[in-house]
Amino acid sequence: MPTHRITFPGHDGSTLAARLDMPDGPHLATALFAHCFTCGKDIPAARRIAARLAGMGIAVLRFDFTGLGHSEGEFANTSFTSNVDDLIAACTYLDGDGKPPSLLIGHSLGGAAVLKAASQMDQIKAVATIGAPFDPEHVTHNFADALPEIIAKGVAEVSLGGRPFNIGKGFIEDVASGALTPAIAKLNAALLILHAPRDEIVSIDNASQIFLAAKHPKSFVTLDNADHLVTRAADAEYAADVIATWAARYLPLKPPAPPPGAPEGIVRVSEADPNGYLQDVMSGPNHHALADEPAAYGGTNRGMSPYGFLSAGLGACTSMTIRMYARRKGWPLEHVSVDICHDKVHAQDAETGSGDKIDTWRRRIYLTGDLTGDQRQRLLEIADKCPVHRTLERSSEVLTELVDGSA
Repeated sequence: MPTHRITFPGHDGSTLAARLDMPDGPHLATALFAHCFTCGKDIPAARRIAARLAGMGIAVLRFDFTGLGHSEGEFANTSFTSNVDDLIAACTYLDGDGKPPSLLIGHSLGGAAVLKAASQMDQIKAVATIGAPFDPEHVTHNFADALPEIIAKGVAEVSLGGRPFNIGKGFIEDVASGALTPAIAKLNAALLILHAPRDEIVSIDNASQIFLAAKHPKSFVTLDNADHLVTRAADAEYAADVIATWAARYLPLKPPAPPPGAPEGIVRVSEADPNGYLQDVMSGPNHHALADEPAAYGGTNRGMSPYGFLSAGLGACTSMTIRMYARRKGWPLEHVSVDICHDKVHAQDAETGSGDKIDTWRRRIYLTGDLTGDQRQRLLEIADKCPVHRTLERSSEVLTELVDGSA
């Protein structure tokens, strides 16, 4: 997916840093992502959700709130209300750029912010929250020991996640008066609540309160054993899949017909975990799979290996080709299954010591049905005519170009 670095003015005129993740194909809708308290736009959960939605044709703007990440401004002067105003400023920017948002996604305090902001954005069709507090004041428990100093001095430095932040008295007073019940009650959009039952930062009770305060349509999905920051790749991937699937019910995601002669589509493979080998495999807007290496080779074994995908292509094409031929002939074929085994073996005609190898696929085809011997033999011959089989047996050419992905 193309990712563009952009900036726009925040609630007080400070320049806010953002990333706009665009679909590779048609742009069908736009989402706005609000990060968790003192986090940033580039946390793993935000990146994965943005990637999955972009694969569906939904552009995603994720930005750093005022005073955080690469955004300008003083964090000590911000508040819950200023976060809401930054969201509205982001919406204004997208409106002016011809990409009005219809989906809001918020993580933790960002979830509370999108609930508050949605009531001021008439075009929003769907809102999704992840580990959001029902009461914004809940966030103050992260620095409860510093509250007396903040109130007495007007500001104090606290440590959050091992990083120092200056928290102002205005923030404390603002979250204390930031009740969400009125905003949730008049929410004119579908609501998805994602929350982990064992969340130790924002308890599951908050999700229940948000759900009860909201009108239908509303959905509540558990994140099982995920932590509050959704740091594990598997948990972030699950949240992304749920949001992407759910959003399709409320956003008009019907892509326009391709122009005559357009290729079938693009398969985009991108890293899901830069610390391992897990890969996101997106084929157009609707199909997603994972590729990985076995644990013995440093992977996490959460998806097929690249050669596994190659074998799967051969097996699927074989089965489909047999079925199409039997259907056209009207033969009583009840079921087809294909087992594929892949090996690399030294080529018999390779020069001694060259180390050259050839690939061997061993294919077993199982046919069920009242077929004659001649029909079975003919279907075996047809298997060798499947397009993927022919591609593997022919010489192929791979043309590669390097594209600057830093834009």
